[in-house]
Amino acid sequence: MGFLNRVFRRAKDDNPLEIVSREPVGKFRVSKTLRVMGRQVLIGEVLEGVVYPAYKVKAGRKVAIIYRIEKGHREVEFAAPGDMVALILEGEVEVGKNDEIEVYQS
Repeated sequence: MGFLNRVFRRAKDDNPLEIVSREPVGKFRVSKTLRVMGRQVLIGEVLEGVVYPAYKVKAGRKVAIIYRIEKGHREVEFAAPGDMVALILEGEVEVGKNDEIEVYQS
């Protein structure tokens, strides 16, 4: 690799996931975050929209895919506004208590 290539090379992106949709399809308020079996779990309330597995959550510059949604220790197919659910993620986002994160279609 030449000297100029080293100087002008682009920084590697830590998160190769991209969001295709321009507008978020929903919002989620985080009340608690856990790690279960190596996965990040966000517990909270769906504020807007309907959330499905395989949708993506975005917090800051980090993006993660929703692997599974659980309500009352049972897996559900979707979560509607007002539902208290646990989002099990593939990947990790940096969130805290009472943060509102955006949900995007994949």
